[in-house]
Amino acid sequence: MSTVLQPRGMPSEAGRPEVFRDALLREGVLLEGGTEGLYLRSAAFESVARGVEALMRNQMTGDGAEEMHPPPGMTTRALGRSGYMRSFPQLAGTVGCFCGDDAAHRRLVAKLDGEEDWTDQQATSEVSLIPAACYPTYAIIAARGPLPPEGHRVAIAAWCFRHEPSPDPCRMQMFRQCESVFYGSADGARAHRDLWLGRAQEMARMLDLPHAVEPANDPFFGRAGKLMARSQRELELKMELLIPVSDETRPTACASVNMHLDGMGQKWGIVASDGTVAHTACVGYGIERLSLALFRHHGAEPRDWPAAVRTALWS
Repeated sequence: MSTVLQPRGMPSEAGRPEVFRDALLREGVLLEGGTEGLYLRSAAFESVARGVEALMRNQMTGDGAEEMHPPPGMTTRALGRSGYMRSFPQLAGTVGCFCGDDAAHRRLVAKLDGEEDWTDQQATSEVSLIPAACYPTYAIIAARGPLPPEGHRVAIAAWCFRHEPSPDPCRMQMFRQCESVFYGSADGARAHRDLWLGRAQEMARMLDLPHAVEPANDPFFGRAGKLMARSQRELELKMELLIPVSDETRPTACASVNMHLDGMGQKWGIVASDGTVAHTACVGYGIERLSLALFRHHGAEPRDWPAAVRTALWS
């Protein structure tokens, strides 16, 4: 049996997320990836992650959601149109590729031989990394024309990237999100938000995780972003499921429920059944963060977790 460093769970300290990170590495739950926020996952971690995703998919049963399974990338053009670069340029990642001739290749090799930075020999490709699982869906839904009167739902899971290197293992640079997205009327979007606020708390109870729900805002960039963040919080457009994970006193957002009003509908030209601009809403479960929360509160060895938690993940 793996050593459990607390009666139940693994250690964290106020303001020191590296304590939890080091325990995860020591126990072999995560494996060092060479830079902050990049980790390999153990078999135990991956089993838990798949269980968390399966639990959310079970919660969607009966929703009639269309499933989509994207690669980790979307077009750079679509990322620009989405507005993400205007709001979160500090988090975005694009894919660079070598596009040079023989002379350029010689320059590249010379830099490699000299152990210099060689990335300036690349050009930005037409592919960007997905920042949130829902982003590839909007163009697809818009291209289909007006939505049905009841709206439409999509269930989507994706690998995502955000450039925020940190010693906090909950701030991985590459991670998975599982989302349920609604497109339709304003009332339908709010109902979707309210439904998933309840489901997210139900999920936390099933997994025996301490939690709270509070209004929040996205990390908008720049001076104008501060006003956007304040408005988002005041209107309660973003609600987060908070669980203490890496820091005992500062809980981590492990799931969020978001209403976009008609913002995405306007950007992508998504039309509701009555011809008006569609409203959208989404819920996202952070698969890695919820998995880390389980290791934090129940210990390094999943086979020793409470029976009810194991049943919720793997029944």
